[in-house]
Amino acid sequence: MSRQRVIVTGAGGGIGAALARRFAADGARVIVNDRDPLAAQAVAAEIGGFAVPGDAGSEADVRRLVDTAWEELGGCDLFCANAGMLSPGSADASDADWERAWQVNVMSHVYVARAVLPRWLENGGGRLLFTVSAAGLLTLLGSAPYSVTKHAALGFAEWLRATYAHRGITVQALCPQGVRTDMLTGGRDSASKAQLAATAMEPTEVAAAVAKALEGDSFLILPHPEVAEYYRRRATDPDRWLGGMNKIQRGFDVAGIA
Repeated sequence: MSRQRVIVTGAGGGIGAALARRFAADGARVIVNDRDPLAAQAVAAEIGGFAVPGDAGSEADVRRLVDTAWEELGGCDLFCANAGMLSPGSADASDADWERAWQVNVMSHVYVARAVLPRWLENGGGRLLFTVSAAGLLTLLGSAPYSVTKHAALGFAEWLRATYAHRGITVQALCPQGVRTDMLTGGRDSASKAQLAATAMEPTEVAAAVAKALEGDSFLILPHPEVAEYYRRRATDPDRWLGGMNKIQRGFDVAGIA
């Protein structure tokens, strides 16, 4: 990672901050992006990086972020599209919740691809890391907007990998289960949090798994290795797998966990 030029979105805390710290410790020059300007500036000051506050769900902000990387660092070798949001709810979640989940969890990745791909294709390549979540491979009870949009994010990452791998673009999808961030520990209890809490990892553990995975080019990065087995079961026997998930949901219903 020495002398690599890295952008990390959603880096004011949680996984994003842990990634920024790990990359900087390994010798990279890091641009820290977050919607919260103070959080972005604090992490950037800590690691000797550049703070570029902005909304990952805004195409204008993403283009400004990428332009800044080329102006300040002369380019970007690794873009970590890490920003994401979790909102509980079913199909009855508000249109605003669905739209915001779509913008942050899906369109933010599209905006990144639009901004960096032309430059990378012209200059010989680059690496995209999308923080997708195990929900994109499996599902997450208690949050329809999150589950649906994370499936879409994984689908876009797969499409990019299949389309551009031979042209020097490496695309990888980070799919952790529970991670001890504000997304998991804040707010009210929910079915999604109940599923994730028992095996939750620290953000630094996720960052370590990412650093190791970046030494190669495997598409899926699975800090929780059991996710690979769950994914296999889902693919080979979906009826049984869905029956198991429904059994878990029935338990939540009995316990009164939404």
